[in-house]
Amino acid sequence: MEIEISKIQIRVDLNLTSRSAEKLRGFLGRLFWEIPHIHNHDIEGNLIYQYPRVQYKVINNSFLIIGIIEGKEIIKKLFYDLNTLNLEGSWQQIVEHAIDNCKANFGLSVQPCKYRFITPWLALNEMNYEKYQKFGIFSKRKELLENILIGNLISISKSLGYTVPAKICSNIENTREVIIKFKDNSMIGFFGEFSVNFEIPDYLGIGKSVSRGFGTIIRVQQ
Repeated sequence: MEIEISKIQIRVDLNLTSRSAEKLRGFLGRLFWEIPHIHNHDIEGNLIYQYPRVQYKVINNSFLIIGIIEGKEIIKKLFYDLNTLNLEGSWQQIVEHAIDNCKANFGLSVQPCKYRFITPWLALNEMNYEKYQKFGIFSKRKELLENILIGNLISISKSLGYTVPAKICSNIENTREVIIKFKDNSMIGFFGEFSVNFEIPDYLGIGKSVSRGFGTIIRVQQ
C-alpha cells in the first residue's frame, strides 16, 4: 500500500536529548488537546490503541515530527501555527523549520530490505523480557527479537488497514543493548540493523512508544 507522509523539521538553539521529543509531545499535546492524534489520547484521557499517526523524534539535534495518513494534515497546522516552543517551562524560539510531503510504500516486498535503528527499539514487554533474560545464548535471543519484530510489523499493518498477504521473514544483525530511562524506569532498548521482506518508510517507528521517538528506522542502501 502507499501511505501519505508529512515531515516537519524544527530547529531551536538548544542541545536536544532523546527525552526532548517527549517534552515536545507534551507541549503540543496540551496546546492542541482537542486533536486526539497529537497526543494519542481520547478526550477523556484514555490511550488510543492504534499505531500513532503523529510521532515526535530528535534526529541530528533537530526535532522531527512525522504525520502519516490522518496525521499528515494535522501536522501541517503545527507547521504554520508554531513560532515558539515551551519545553518544560523554558520558551524556545524556532530558529528554522521546514516541511516535506511525500508518498511512500508500506508492505510486503519481493526482495529483502535492510534497515537501521537510529533511535533505540523498545522491543520487550514484561512477558518477553523474562524470556529474553532466560535465553542465555545469543541465537535464542536473536530468534526471539526477530519474532517480535515480525509481530511489530503485523501490528502496524493491522492498524493501518493493510493485510499482509504472505509470510514475513526477518534477520537481525549487529544488535547491541542500551539502557533507557523511561518514565523513571530502566528498560532495555536495542540498536542494530535488520533485513526483512517488507517496505517501511524512513523515520517511522517500530515497537513500543514510537510516538515518543523510539524505534525509528532508516533504510540502508545495499
